Amino acid sequence: MHDTNTRPAFPSIREATAEDIDVVWAFVRKKAAFDDWLDKLQATKHALAEALRADPPHMGVLLAELDGEPVGFASYFFTFSTYLARRCLWLDDLYVDEAVRRRGVATALLRGLAAHSLKHGCPRIEWVTAAGNAKAIGFYERMGADVRHALRMCRLDGPAIANLAQAAT
Repeated sequence: MHDTNTRPAFPSIREATAEDIDVVWAFVRKKAAFDDWLDKLQATKHALAEALRADPPHMGVLLAELDGEPVGFASYFFTFSTYLARRCLWLDDLYVDEAVRRRGVATALLRGLAAHSLKHGCPRIEWVTAAGNAKAIGFYERMGADVRHALRMCRLDGPAIANLAQAAT
């Protein structure tokens, strides 16, 4: 693990490949534990590797490293905005190891994601965060995010999808 007594160099950001699946899987599990959702984690290491290998990939992952050691990740995928008639980027998960928080890792990941967005012609990056996570909200606002407090995320899961689909037939 990284020496927490010395301030590390600025993090480097790189795109993960399927060969990084052990690192990606470890970060997904850490993020699920951090969110207290480990018992709801249905993904497997194999399924994530397949998502990275798909053509085109179903997801992307940026890895943050300090002195060559992985310390954080951002997972993302492409969406589409009918209002913009353009492909956009969705930040699915952002996680930084506790030992290196407040050292610019999350900032570097968001900057890397912004560069990736521009490279792919995406005019928008969107994500959700917990309404009660004031630290994250403050951080995102400092990064220039427009936090839309009046919006609510909606989700349909398994049984609700099945019920709606059945009603359509």
